[in-house]
Amino acid sequence: MPRCALILALVTALALITGCSVRGLAVDTIGDMLTSDESVFTADEDVELIGEALPFSIKLVESLLAESPRHRGLLLTATRSYVLYANAYVHYPAERAETEDIARARRLRARARKFYLRAYGYALRGLELRRPGISQAITQAPGETLSCFDCAAPEDVPFLYWGAAAIGLAISVSKDDPAMLARLPEVEAMLEHALKLDEDYDEGALHEFALIWAAAVPGRRDQGAMDRHYARALELSGGRRASLFVAYAMAVAVPAQNRAQFRTLLDKALAVDAEAVPNKRLLVAIAQRRARWLLGRIDELFLE
Repeated sequence: MPRCALILALVTALALITGCSVRGLAVDTIGDMLTSDESVFTADEDVELIGEALPFSIKLVESLLAESPRHRGLLLTATRSYVLYANAYVHYPAERAETEDIARARRLRARARKFYLRAYGYALRGLELRRPGISQAITQAPGETLSCFDCAAPEDVPFLYWGAAAIGLAISVSKDDPAMLARLPEVEAMLEHALKLDEDYDEGALHEFALIWAAAVPGRRDQGAMDRHYARALELSGGRRASLFVAYAMAVAVPAQNRAQFRTLLDKALAVDAEAVPNKRLLVAIAQRRARWLLGRIDELFLE
């Protein structure tokens, strides 16, 4: 039986099960199947198709988590899925709407923020499995440099990475909210610990995020750090991360008003062959969609 059909059959059967132990076993079985292959969505290059499918998948995962709240795979899938959906299907349209419909852009940013914060909540729940009390510690000491992640282990890196991305992106769509800006140390603590534990994670994903962060934190722009993280992410990815070229173009070329560098970097993003990273075709397509949009705005971004 095909994997998707088997999952559907198990979900249908789950609705008929009333015994707690049997039902719990069934939920965990479905959860294991759903989370065993992270590329189910990211391997598809059809951005619109995945955008339509993700909400159902997210709600299915959440319904399973209601039954099995300590399932590590489901918690990570919920975190990743909310970040992906918010970033590609809510935050990006908000950016595009900025020049045409400010009210719509504001509504979309608010919605993206809600999704990012949901993702962050799931990431903390995943970390709680090994570090009980971490959510309470963060709540009681918002804005402080956190030692909550000191006991994190290499297997926690996915939660640290996606958690940092979630709260960092939530901050990025809440620039007028001082309470959110005060949470910058949470991002830095998670990112710092993740880099110490596994700086190679996901072929340079942590270094790409660190590059973005080094450019984004108000008053602390660090060109040297941006260059180092870019070089390391480029090395780890073998040049197959289209999003890395887009990130560096926005972080370095635009502030420097270097039109030629900007175009070169985005051309590199567009030249990435998705078939070279078949489990990440969607991520390549999303990055290349953004690159084409940015190239179309080149005269707005550069004065000369």
